[in-house]
Amino acid sequence: MDKEKRQYVNYWFLKVDPAWRRLPAAERESGKLEFDSVCNEFSSKVMLIPYSTVGIRAEVDLMFWRIGYELEAIQEMTTRLLSTGLGKYINIAYSYLAMTKRSTYVDKHEHEGQESRRLTIVPGESKYLFIYPFWKTRDWYLLPKAARQEMMDKHIAIGHKYPTVKINTSYSFGLDDSEFVVAFESDHPADFLDLVMELRETEGSKYTLRDTPIFTCVRKNLKDALNDLGG
Repeated sequence: MDKEKRQYVNYWFLKVDPAWRRLPAAERESGKLEFDSVCNEFSSKVMLIPYSTVGIRAEVDLMFWRIGYELEAIQEMTTRLLSTGLGKYINIAYSYLAMTKRSTYVDKHEHEGQESRRLTIVPGESKYLFIYPFWKTRDWYLLPKAARQEMMDKHIAIGHKYPTVKINTSYSFGLDDSEFVVAFESDHPADFLDLVMELRETEGSKYTLRDTPIFTCVRKNLKDALNDLGG
C-alpha cells in the first residue's frame, strides 16, 4: 500500500441562474466580493484554479479545479460558497471527485522532474484545460499485465509527440462514478485535438467504455471568471 499522502482532486462545474444578471449592479458586485473572500479564506487548505466556460458549453459557466489533502475542507468550502450572495444563484452542473495515485504504466516514461509530482498535482500556467471522466471496459482489466503495458506504451509514445499538452490523471475508483478523471493543460487547442484524434487509432482505444462529457475551459483569475457571468 502506498504510504505517501495523496491529494483529493475535485472538478466543480457551476451554472449561474439567469436571474443573477437581472440583480442590481451593487448586489451583484457584493455577491462576487463575498464569493472571492471565501475562496481566499480557504486558500491554505484548498488550491483553487478558476476557469470560465461561458459560451463554450451551454450547461456550465464556471469550473473550479480544487486540490487539497482534506475532503472535509473541500466540502466546507462548498457550503460556504453556496451561502454567499452569488452562491444563492448557483446550480452545480457537474462535480467529479478523484485522488492522485502512482501510475501502474508510466514509471519508465516519466519526464524528468515529474516523478515526485504523481501524488502532487502542480498545475501549470496554460490558458486552456480539457477535462473528461473516463471508464475502461471490464475486459481491459482481465487482460494480462504485459498486454496492457504494451498498449499503454504506444499510447504514451503518442502523447510524447505533443509536448505542448500536459496530462493530469486522477483516480476515482470507488469514490465516484467514473474510474479516472483526466485533465489536459495546453496553450494550443489544435495540438490537443490532434492528439486525441491520433489516440483514437491505437489498439488500446477499443477498451474505452466512455470518455464524455468533455469540457474545454479557459483559465482566468477569479475576478475575471466571475465578471464573465455578465449582467
